[in-house]
Amino acid sequence: MDVSRIRRADVGLRSERGPVLLSVMLSIGLVAIDSTILATAVPAIVDDLGGFTRFPWLFSVYLLAQAVSVPLYSKLADQLGRKPVMLLGIGLFLLGSLLCGLAWGMTSLIVFRAVQGLGAGAVQPMGMTIVGDLYSMAERAQVQGYVASVWAISAVVGPTLGGLFADHLSWRWIFFVNLPLGLAAAWMLVRRFEERVERRRHTIDVAGSVLLAGGGVLLLLALLEGGVHWAWTSTTSVALLGGAAVLLAAFVLVERRAAEPVLPLWVFTHRVLVAAMLASLVVGVLMMGLSSYVPLFAQEVLGRGALVSGLALAAMTLGWPIAAATSGRLYLSVGFRTTMVLGGVIGLGGAALLVGLDQDSSILRLALPCFVMGIGFGYVASPSVVAAQSSVTWEHRGVATGAVMFARSVGSAVGVAAFGAIANAVVADRVGAGVPDLERLTPDVLEPAIHAVFVGSALAALALLVVGFLMPRRVQEPVTDE
Repeated sequence: MDVSRIRRADVGLRSERGPVLLSVMLSIGLVAIDSTILATAVPAIVDDLGGFTRFPWLFSVYLLAQAVSVPLYSKLADQLGRKPVMLLGIGLFLLGSLLCGLAWGMTSLIVFRAVQGLGAGAVQPMGMTIVGDLYSMAERAQVQGYVASVWAISAVVGPTLGGLFADHLSWRWIFFVNLPLGLAAAWMLVRRFEERVERRRHTIDVAGSVLLAGGGVLLLLALLEGGVHWAWTSTTSVALLGGAAVLLAAFVLVERRAAEPVLPLWVFTHRVLVAAMLASLVVGVLMMGLSSYVPLFAQEVLGRGALVSGLALAAMTLGWPIAAATSGRLYLSVGFRTTMVLGGVIGLGGAALLVGLDQDSSILRLALPCFVMGIGFGYVASPSVVAAQSSVTWEHRGVATGAVMFARSVGSAVGVAAFGAIANAVVADRVGAGVPDLERLTPDVLEPAIHAVFVGSALAALALLVVGFLMPRRVQEPVTDE
């Protein structure tokens, strides 16, 4: 009898799906809120701890730690089960939260944010993998809509909570509030989630994990900070990119011989997974373009306040869960490819609306493209994750989900680099080199710079349409996974 059949039956029958889903949503919600909650509290943190020039690392180190740890956690989940890895992630996240709340300086806060990021690196992919284990292909789309709604709510709640804590309590409560909520999520997971995993001796791919993490850190660091803290042609950029290339090349060589590779190379030849990863990467690129430049356009070009500009961007996070929740009916009736292509068409339409904006546009005209593109993302991202999970057996579902999540992180870093380079090039052409911060420039300079970014977003949205056609017409679940 096939072991994976036993696993699937045990997970589905013995676990109480409602409480487990609630635990997953609560855990992912904490991670999502922590991605945005610090933004409005930065002034209070700097006033208390100092270190103004280093505060951007509070965000960068969190994202780096989260991104590079995803593949390792995903592989461990396929070897040991989802539950222990999810609990490890929650534990690290809560430990990092406690330490961040007790931080005595900017350096210590940055280090503890890395601990938080390492926990977040397990929570998000494990949450999505548990959903893949508990729910059938037909059910996953609706459940993914619930999970996507968590991100939508967090995008609004995060900055609001950060401001309230900073103004009326203390910025430290931004981190302390995670403790009771995280403990509640862990308790529900321990009590309600049961899975039977075949116990056998496993080989941990230490060499592959170290090379992938090291190469990923160097690559993402180069993309996130290049053109910001150092020039693209500087020795630092060349060293980081060169080091990343060497480590990743060595990683490929090691994975060819590893008994249980942390990221099996067959992932990059599996047609469904390749299409899902490329779609996720392009979505990551586009999300970064919107997240970075829509608020800047609203504030500096249209002259709106921070709250209104945030609401314009929040329109994207409203469109996404709507599409994610309704995509199931589409891909069950017309297939994953058609659904993703439709999402690409909608995303491209939203990007075209974005290109048509100018200094005389209203805030509603800015919010509309964001909403439309959010719908496009939902019809691309959610079906691609479901397709990836449905195309492999239980033993590989963690790796498949993690690969798609990691691709989105890489896409976000690429988006930072690409759109930043586009905007800086236009600014330099207008006023010359050596310009200070982009936000300090006049609307007459910022408008064409951000418009160029929106044009770049439209080209990326065209790529989103193209990758939809790479998805096979039919995606069938493996026989052993039924």
